[in-house]
Amino acid sequence: MLTVIETRTGPARPRSFRAYVVAVAISSAVIAISQFPDFVAVAATEPRFWLVGALAVLVAWLAFATPQADGMMTVVSPGACFTFATLLCWGLGPAVVTQVVAAVAAAWRVREPPLQAVTRASNLVLALAAADAVLVRGHLDRFGNDGPVDVVSDALAVVGAIAAWLGTFGILLAISILLWRGVLPIRRAGRTVGYHVLYAAAVLLLSPVVAVAVRVNVLFVPLVFVPLFALQRMARLSDERNRAVRQDPLTGLANRAGLSTRFDELTDWVGRSGAGGADRKLALLVLDLDRFKHVNDALGHQTGDELLVAVAGRLAAVDVDGGVVARLGGDEFAILAVVSGCQEAHEVGVRVAAALEEPATLDGLRLDVTASVGIALRLDRGEDFPTMLRHADVAMYEAKKRGDSIALYEPRADHNTPERLGLLTDFRHALEARERQQIALHYQPQISLADGAVVGVEALLRWNHPTYGLVSNEELIHVAEHTSVIHLLTSHVIDEVLAQVAAWDANGIRLRASVNISARDLYRGDVVTRLSEQLARHRVPAERIQLEITESAIMADPNRALATTSQLADLGVALALDDFGTGYSSLQHLRKLPLTEIKIDRSFVAGLAHNADDATIVASIILMARSMGLRTVAEGVENEYTRRLLGDLGCTLAQGWFVARPMPADHFSRWLSNYGARTGRPVTAGNG
Repeated sequence: MLTVIETRTGPARPRSFRAYVVAVAISSAVIAISQFPDFVAVAATEPRFWLVGALAVLVAWLAFATPQADGMMTVVSPGACFTFATLLCWGLGPAVVTQVVAAVAAAWRVREPPLQAVTRASNLVLALAAADAVLVRGHLDRFGNDGPVDVVSDALAVVGAIAAWLGTFGILLAISILLWRGVLPIRRAGRTVGYHVLYAAAVLLLSPVVAVAVRVNVLFVPLVFVPLFALQRMARLSDERNRAVRQDPLTGLANRAGLSTRFDELTDWVGRSGAGGADRKLALLVLDLDRFKHVNDALGHQTGDELLVAVAGRLAAVDVDGGVVARLGGDEFAILAVVSGCQEAHEVGVRVAAALEEPATLDGLRLDVTASVGIALRLDRGEDFPTMLRHADVAMYEAKKRGDSIALYEPRADHNTPERLGLLTDFRHALEARERQQIALHYQPQISLADGAVVGVEALLRWNHPTYGLVSNEELIHVAEHTSVIHLLTSHVIDEVLAQVAAWDANGIRLRASVNISARDLYRGDVVTRLSEQLARHRVPAERIQLEITESAIMADPNRALATTSQLADLGVALALDDFGTGYSSLQHLRKLPLTEIKIDRSFVAGLAHNADDATIVASIILMARSMGLRTVAEGVENEYTRRLLGDLGCTLAQGWFVARPMPADHFSRWLSNYGARTGRPVTAGNG
């Protein structure tokens, strides 16, 4: 059975629905009371009535329930076949009593909530009353008591009565759905009403056969039970198939399709003017169990499934306002709720996390269950279900990344927006087409703090997008670093830098050029082959090239990093550790890496002049590097005072706007000539 959380939002729905139930219940009660004498008369004189009535109650036990995600239960029962036949044979009184008894039996069978059972029984009684009105107007001769039977007239009367029954039932069912849900989702309600009306039509069309069998030979009546059973069986199979589409078979929760359906319904409800108030919003919570793979690996998939079922039960018990609990797949679950804002959405997340705090006991083992919860709030009416689900996913992974149990979606943490994907496509095209007007390298000089000589440059990428203009390197790396585009970028930069170094060599300029590479390049390893080929092609000495690797890239997988860096060192290429001090490096790993240079992060250099802690950190890094035989480069040197302090501390090189801003290669050549003429400093390719 689909696990649902009954919607309690909107005071209008319970009041209006209960008022409707009272109205139809009173109307059907008046009809039943007024027709009760007819029932007594038929029951006392017609044994055939008891057979048909018994069959009506018997087939009611074939009923099955179709629970909806909003807590509404629709019951499918073939009893109308015999109650309508009773109407054709003996009139409204016996039919109403039989219908009420059959409805009670079906409700008992499927455990239908009392309020909904009364509604269904009343709707059926009113449908019978409408059909009887047509039969009375058509002067149906029930047993030929009024002389020869007018076949055409009776047939038209019966068809008209069936149409009246179906029309009345369909209208009353649509009204019930409208008042229950507070809004009428046209497509969803149309499918529900259409399904039940079509099923009822198939059942009712067997009623004239039963009526004729009663007239000709009452022993033929039970034979109708066979096609009726087949019809009910097909209806049940169809319902099970439809439910399988939107239900998770392991936990009984809604699946992604069921969650999407409920999202559409609640979107209609919240969006309806005055339905829930302007402060009601949809919140989608996505949670992923922590370390679930360890449970599968250690205890087996059977235990893992049992844990998922236990978690599903706990989540279904969480008290939220509206919505549905769903399993998206694997160890990922979702909860859709109606909230007033971020604070209430966060409170729901807290309750979800609290529901999982108690260890789960499986096969005598107590297993700790924790989860990371991501929350997306629907603030824009244009946000559809896939967008909300993606936002909640982003928030969930952000929670995992930060080590928090709960995180609310923030656009700045979303690195995979459609805009960024479009940016990635444009960047790939520019790289493959070698669009030099868009993609260019700028070079920022590095000077020796001992004598002021220019000893090297760092190559920095610049992308001038035709629509968005200059794209920041930080944005560009966020877009490309987790895709294959980063390899295209690295190959492009290596080719361009080596060609430029070769051109400078031809003009007598001997400089070391630094190139940044990503973690993906470092772990992939083919950067060694690419660099070796380009060094040979451009006839550039390996010592003229230095690769800069971030501290965090090395620490993510030190062993793989060591393998690649060792090959690069064997090639003769220098290696620099970039942004040192921000990645929590282990000195043990640093000692093993074949480094030649450490770059002090600009965040420490910027505070050197006025922050004692930064000054201490910078001095410690320089001292450590010197003891390990490594040179140091200070990034972000912006003024003369900082340059002098770094020189006094023994820093090797300086790089920053105080020296020069990054510039294109042709501008750099002119700057270098002017710098040499102005300062009298040499240009070298030494170790600095």
